[in-house]
Amino acid sequence: MRLLLDTHAFLWFIEGNLNLSDSARQLIEDENNQRFLSIASLWEMSIKVSIGKLELGIPFTEFFQQQVYGNAIALLEIRAEHLDILAKLPFYHKDPFDRLIIAQSVVENIPLVTKDGAFTNYPVVLLW
Repeated sequence: MRLLLDTHAFLWFIEGNLNLSDSARQLIEDENNQRFLSIASLWEMSIKVSIGKLELGIPFTEFFQQQVYGNAIALLEIRAEHLDILAKLPFYHKDPFDRLIIAQSVVENIPLVTKDGAFTNYPVVLLW
């Protein structure tokens, strides 16, 4: 199964945070599943690091090398097709990064691992 991790699901997974549900953790840990993280998530995290809302403890480049590639998570690039769907999404959810991740899930037909309840308003498969 292919999985697209929302930013918080990725961070909670690598931190071992108990806010990540057991079923979400099992899905992410299952080596038979192909895990993806959107470039939008890296973009969001880099902004949060720069404004002091996210502390990584190591340089950002080192962080994503260790945590993304080290956990065999593939990066999902942003493509024009994603932006086309993004432009058409209703504004149930205001966060621009989440909206882009939703659009990627729609275009790529990849279930989203997220706890974000606002995602339920969109035509995506949610796993938690």
